[in-house]
Amino acid sequence: MRLFLCEKPSQAMDIAKVLGANRRGDGCWLGSNLSVTWCIGHLLETAPPDAYDARYKRWNLSDLPIVPDQWKMLVKAKTAGQFKAVKRLLGEASELVIATDADREGEMIARELVEHCRYRGPIQRLWLSALDDASIRKALAALKPGAETFSLYQAALGRSRADWLIGMNMSRLFTLLGRQSGYQGVLPVGRVQTPTLRLVVDRDRSIEGFVPAPYWAIEAQLSSDGQTFAAQWRAPADACDEQGRCLNPELARQAASAMDAAASARLVRLRTERLREVAPLPFDLGTLQEVCSKKLGLGAQETLDIAQALYETHKAITYPRSDCGYLPLSQHGEAPAILAALGRADPALADLLAHIQAQRRSRAWNDAKVGAHHGIIPTAAVPEASRLTGKPRAVYQLIRARYLAQFLPNHEYDRTQADFDCAGQALRAVGKQIVEPGWKRALPQALATTKGGEAAPAQNLPPLREGQDCAVKSVTLKDLWTQPPKPFTEGDLIKAMKNVAKLVEDPRLKQKLKDTTGIGTEATRAGIIQGLLERGYLIKQGKALAATPAAFSLIDAVPRAIADPGTTAIWEQALDMVQSGEMSLDAFVAKQSAWMSKQVERCSGLRLSISGPPPSGRGATPWKNKRRPGKPKTTGAKRTRKPTSRS
Repeated sequence: MRLFLCEKPSQAMDIAKVLGANRRGDGCWLGSNLSVTWCIGHLLETAPPDAYDARYKRWNLSDLPIVPDQWKMLVKAKTAGQFKAVKRLLGEASELVIATDADREGEMIARELVEHCRYRGPIQRLWLSALDDASIRKALAALKPGAETFSLYQAALGRSRADWLIGMNMSRLFTLLGRQSGYQGVLPVGRVQTPTLRLVVDRDRSIEGFVPAPYWAIEAQLSSDGQTFAAQWRAPADACDEQGRCLNPELARQAASAMDAAASARLVRLRTERLREVAPLPFDLGTLQEVCSKKLGLGAQETLDIAQALYETHKAITYPRSDCGYLPLSQHGEAPAILAALGRADPALADLLAHIQAQRRSRAWNDAKVGAHHGIIPTAAVPEASRLTGKPRAVYQLIRARYLAQFLPNHEYDRTQADFDCAGQALRAVGKQIVEPGWKRALPQALATTKGGEAAPAQNLPPLREGQDCAVKSVTLKDLWTQPPKPFTEGDLIKAMKNVAKLVEDPRLKQKLKDTTGIGTEATRAGIIQGLLERGYLIKQGKALAATPAAFSLIDAVPRAIADPGTTAIWEQALDMVQSGEMSLDAFVAKQSAWMSKQVERCSGLRLSISGPPPSGRGATPWKNKRRPGKPKTTGAKRTRKPTSRS
């Protein structure tokens, strides 16, 4: 009997339908000499310390570090019935096809069962990127040998055991140290969660320590042929900071008065250049979470849950937990069918589709850039409009828009820069004239940014020529303050976790963090943030995240290496070696155990001072204060002055 082992019941149902396994069995679907069964996530879990020795039920500093000689796995109580069904089916199977999610974690979910149940038959791997019928049939026709993906399991197991060693030992250590100082809450420490928490703590401290500085700007309203436009004062370089902001108030006042007294400004230099913007790539999960947080107000976990439902329930998108925005060249051949299906499902796309060229190949199609997964795109199994409403519809439309953008021309516009002399002062006006909307026809303007993330200049300038004089309509002197960094939102924090390489100085570790797209994975980052909220390390104030006093105390107390994202990069390098076969799993775990033992020894004598009460429950707000840590006392509000104004 051939057994297909899936990750979730819905996934098993989709695959069973294609295989013709239509009869319901005990924890499976039955077909002709085949069965399709499923896990419910992990059916097994790494055993807790007291499974190795009963004395570990009590937390004692003298018992640390806890390092298992032989690692144990336990059946999860909540899903024990399904485990029993899977174990029975593995015992009956003559051949196994692993059909869990196509990633490191999916490999582990299946392989830990294979090992625990002592299955010894042949294994093949079904590698799926979408759950519509066509994609499943295509993957079934190209099964991989099981040995080809076994190394993913070894790396996943190494990551899991490293997380266990840090979580169990360091969490017990710092919780016990906290109790010695009177703090009665649990202080969890984790390989990824602690560096993530440090990002928020550091941001809050930079906000708290920010000292606003004044600067001055001048905006002049000029007129030509009856059209008014804005021009900005260009202060002398020796009066400005590195951002070009004028720090000399008297100089700014004199310039404003001189320009206000002038009747006109002469155009001394005019330059127009044609700029082209390529379409943004299809979404990876992190970018989708970032955009949905900013534009739709969705949390990271909420976005992931919606995307997962669009993938599993509606079959409307490809695998959502992708860390890649590129697409394989082979996928380009499916574009006409997908575009046609999108058009049939939504008549409102008719005008846009008239500009679409299915044969166009954007930079997104690049086999060299595609890893285990490709960018998140719509499938040809387009849901009816009535089936998607509210937030799921909004998220789907974002994913669809990014895909449609790949079949439209570059966005082109003329950028005009006009430099004026007004009473001996330099003014500059910048204008934008769209030549070809291109891919922005598909993407809402609010979601489109130019290179560098800055919004393109929006004003249209009138026809201008060098040497002409433009009337000065008004001059406004602006008395401004520099602004503190903004607190993290969930989307911002996801982005920071992906781009954490910017904070690491070692060039090798910096490159490794870039290669592995930062700390955490697309599948785990939302859960990490949610865990920090539930454990009382973070709270939400509107969309903003803030660190609690316990978070500040913990980050100050833990060894810097544990809170340093560079350490994660070192571990990822070692896990890559495990995956490639350069290092054995046992050698990796031995190194982690030795490192952990040194950290425990180094920290055992620390005295902690934890501020604030412990959280009172799951997701509870652990403290209240009139002013959030990190919020500057000075808001930096803009104040505007007009010395005089011409009518």
